[in-house]
Amino acid sequence: MATNLIARRQECEELSRCMESDKSEFVIICGRRRIGKTYLVDRYFNGKFDFKYVGGHNLRTRDQLRNFSKALGKYSKKKWPEFSDWFEAFDALEEYLESLPSDRKKVIFIDEMPWMDSKRSNFVSALENFWNGWANGQYNIVLVATGSATSWMVDKLLKNKGGLHNRVTRRLYLAPFTLREMEEYLKKRRTTWDRYEMLQCYMVTGGVPYYLDLIEPRETLAKNIDRLCYGEDGALSKEFDELYNAVFPTADTYISVVRLLSQHKNGLTRKEIEEGVGFNGANLSRIIGNLEKCSFIGKRAQFGNKKNEAIYRLIDFYTLFYFKFIENNLSLDSAWWTHHLDSSGISAWQGLTFEIICMEHHQQIKNALGISGMATSVSTWRNYPDAKKGLPGAQIDMIIERADRMIHLCEMKFSQKAYNISADYEKKLRDRMWLFDLKTKNKKPLVHTFVTTFGLGDGKHHSIVHSEVTMDDLFNS
Repeated sequence: MATNLIARRQECEELSRCMESDKSEFVIICGRRRIGKTYLVDRYFNGKFDFKYVGGHNLRTRDQLRNFSKALGKYSKKKWPEFSDWFEAFDALEEYLESLPSDRKKVIFIDEMPWMDSKRSNFVSALENFWNGWANGQYNIVLVATGSATSWMVDKLLKNKGGLHNRVTRRLYLAPFTLREMEEYLKKRRTTWDRYEMLQCYMVTGGVPYYLDLIEPRETLAKNIDRLCYGEDGALSKEFDELYNAVFPTADTYISVVRLLSQHKNGLTRKEIEEGVGFNGANLSRIIGNLEKCSFIGKRAQFGNKKNEAIYRLIDFYTLFYFKFIENNLSLDSAWWTHHLDSSGISAWQGLTFEIICMEHHQQIKNALGISGMATSVSTWRNYPDAKKGLPGAQIDMIIERADRMIHLCEMKFSQKAYNISADYEKKLRDRMWLFDLKTKNKKPLVHTFVTTFGLGDGKHHSIVHSEVTMDDLFNS
């Protein structure tokens, strides 16, 4: 069984423990679409399953059952009738599995399980009956279920209040590759890019394996972006609708939230999202929660642990790129990216996405600072202008508060060379530090940490900097 997959070693170890346990195992694997869930399972088991079924997107229950019967026939070498409901289908699966040798684990792989739960089907009830009435009582069943609709996996399986309550034995969540994992993957594909180019690649792909697999290693990043996003039938030019429609049943409402967040780089509170999209209540809570579970948006507490004022940001890099450079691009220029590389719009976007990369790699930043073993909290902070008191607005995207009472105010700067701090910028940082202490009533020592691509220059205004983290630290940690 394969155990050498890039970035999936812990998941492979968990699957190995399932195969070695003395009980039946119900494993669910979650993660956004294109993250490699199917690839992981297929590679780990080398495609050797006792039964495998892939749910069909937007298929009627009757069609799902017909396909299930066909798949069961393939594995059992027996012709089965078309099933009238899922209870019959799982009864037939049980009958087939009982005919197999009992001295080994029997592996069932159901891919895209949420798609099997068609409208008005009895799928979840039948699954409950199959697992509780038979499989859980065996010692040698391993049921592996995947789904891009993470919200369905959580609500219907993990948080099930009925017969499947606490029945899932292991939950695996596949995250996008980190910068280091992406580098390992690209090098394995013989890409010769340096880390600066790889960093820019992450700004577009977000470390999603499927998108990285589309990369042509012998081409520059710019040529790859032109081909994938602006070329005829470019794979990433058509990805957006499929990405959201395949995961969420009412995609338009979800897209309205991510579109709103794409227009506010500093993020929004729940109340601000509500005002922006025009709907609220349980529906909005469900949408925000589902987007968060699927890693399209991220939530960061505001400094001071004001839970009701948490800041939500769009953190899916492909979605950010699509809204900024693909959706409204009416140019027929198949080399649009190459022709606009030096534009102010691309420079601003790179600065924003570098900040998000840093926030998503906060553990690597803590490693570089030598505080990985210390208790810390990561938060954000914003202050609205107060004209009456003459106080300006301010924003700090990432704050690392340490158990030893020191607080790092993190500044994240993307540039093509060493970054130099100007006199005006130094003053701005000192004024903001004063404002932070005033508004938060902070009494702990504050220090500035700069996260940059190539470090800081030798300017005379750098005395304000306590510590530095570079692009290499984000890759190496």
